[in-house]
Amino acid sequence: MSTVERRRTRFRRGETWAAYAFLSPWMIGFVIFMAIPMVASLVLSFTDYDALNAPRFAGWANYEEILADPKIAKSMANTMIYTVLAVPAHMAVSLALASLLARVGRRSAGFFRTVFYLPEVTPKVAVGVLFLLLFNGQVGVVNAALGAIGIEGPQWSTDDLWVKPGLVLMHLWSVGSTVVIYLAALKNVPSELYEAAEIDGASAWQRFRKITVPMISGALFFTLIVQTIAALQTFDEAYTAFYGSASSASYSSDAALFYLIYLFQQAFQFLHMGYASAMAWLLFLVILAITAIQVRLSKRFVHYEGR
Repeated sequence: MSTVERRRTRFRRGETWAAYAFLSPWMIGFVIFMAIPMVASLVLSFTDYDALNAPRFAGWANYEEILADPKIAKSMANTMIYTVLAVPAHMAVSLALASLLARVGRRSAGFFRTVFYLPEVTPKVAVGVLFLLLFNGQVGVVNAALGAIGIEGPQWSTDDLWVKPGLVLMHLWSVGSTVVIYLAALKNVPSELYEAAEIDGASAWQRFRKITVPMISGALFFTLIVQTIAALQTFDEAYTAFYGSASSASYSSDAALFYLIYLFQQAFQFLHMGYASAMAWLLFLVILAITAIQVRLSKRFVHYEGR
């Protein structure tokens, strides 16, 4: 091996070790805070454990109980309905706002990007409390605004039919991060494509459907997966609004009982840690299956410029 080759080899090894050094904080954090707890929860899912006494091996009892528990089906159904409503609404509103931002000047765009992103840093618990203030059936701001135009607003927080749509509307409060992603994607669409389409006589809708959507489909696919996973794990706003506040102490309906809320109750209210661990792994498998389906279907709809 020549001197030059030896120097290149040493340089590459140095770069490799430097990469590992920069990655090590994340790798250590992943092992300590993700990998080890996941393995521990898998072990606990086969035990009867109440956090006060030593775990006792229970075999498949927790998983058999999940199949027989009616609240598992109810909470999972609530979560799925919320996901089906929230994810498309989130993406549509974000894309609409991003499209508007793409048309304004640079100075104004910077200001509005900040305005749209600010709700992202609002604590989720505060958003849950805000839900009670805005969507109160008697004195809420939303119903007051609807009444001003002659529409009688529903009982958002007590009517089972409107609980989830109300939470979806509240969820749209925080679309800022998705707006920023879509705006960056829209900025990367070549203007020549729009100019050629206009010359060919394409309408605004045709340009959007045939050019904009395919060219930003990668960003759309990314946010679809992220928002689906987030919706399936929704907890903070619903728990604060319906289970964690003094005003909701008498709330007895299961319309807002999402899967993660029921998991939390089993773990920290009833101290059924083994059962809650089994529930967590069931949710993990559901998310894994849905994500795999989305990735599989993406090959038909997602366009990448290099392909």
